[in-house]
Amino acid sequence: MNVKILVYLVVGFAVLVAMDSINLNGIFKKNKIFQARMLFFMVFMSLTYLVTNFLWDLFTTIISH
Repeated sequence: MNVKILVYLVVGFAVLVAMDSINLNGIFKKNKIFQARMLFFMVFMSLTYLVTNFLWDLFTTIISH
């Protein structure tokens, strides 16, 4: 198994747990459930990608020096 995939899974779980603590009900209009879920999913994917690549670059830089 590729190590980066494992990092994606671990970070994805951490981001999901962290985002679960946010109350988004007051931000969205009523009956806009699909849009709220799409935004949640896109923010989840974006944060997972950014944090994973940050950690991956950090670890590879530390190891290479």
